[in-house]
Amino acid sequence: MKNINSKAIEKEKVIAEKINGRFAMLGFIALLGAYLTTGQIIPGFI
Repeated sequence: MKNINSKAIEKEKVIAEKINGRFAMLGFIALLGAYLTTGQIIPGFI
């Protein structure tokens, strides 16, 4: 028995992926800002 709507993407999953992508972009911008201001990829480490 296959699910008839197996190709339909649930709305919650789409929203979760959008939020995940936005947080990933925010993290990348934070990484870039930290590198440009301190010269270190992870400030506080070697």
